[in-house]
Amino acid sequence: MRTLGFEWGVALQHMGLGAAAAVGLRQRLAKAGNQLVKDYIAIPALTSLSSGATVISTATANLMANVIRNMWIDAVVLCGHFPDGAEKFTKRDLDNETKGQWYLRQILGSANIDAGPLLAFLTGNLSYQIEHHLYPDLPSNRLAEIAARVRQVCDKYDLPYTTGPFLTQFAQTWRTIATLSLPNDS
Repeated sequence: MRTLGFEWGVALQHMGLGAAAAVGLRQRLAKAGNQLVKDYIAIPALTSLSSGATVISTATANLMANVIRNMWIDAVVLCGHFPDGAEKFTKRDLDNETKGQWYLRQILGSANIDAGPLLAFLTGNLSYQIEHHLYPDLPSNRLAEIAARVRQVCDKYDLPYTTGPFLTQFAQTWRTIATLSLPNDS
């Protein structure tokens, strides 16, 4: 179920408590409402007038497209954070973190997907998750350009550069999630 509503989870992810959060929540809810009206009322109404499609068929097609998109991007994001080799950090690990430690954590805590041009495009270039974490403001179409240099730095300093085929990363991700979901042995 989490996967189906991925876009809505992302929209609410960093909401805190208090008055500032309430303003942010109202803005996000307004934006979400506008998106829902567009996807399930306005566009279906327009297509029913112009193409002969029904409101229901267009709304259903939009719903299915959103579900497929949410499932896909959820898989891509999980593959960038949970396969073998991607370390997990606690909030305590971030206490007093230096800038250098921050960069190291970005490399150690993320993973890439081995992707050709088509798969890179289909992932929005988030197949370059390590580079995305190191340079979050860099346009995603530039991540491939810096990947070779990031890998050289990792090799030079004997740092892991976690990457693998999509299906391998996906299987490892679900194994990791299942393992993390089990109670601790202690």
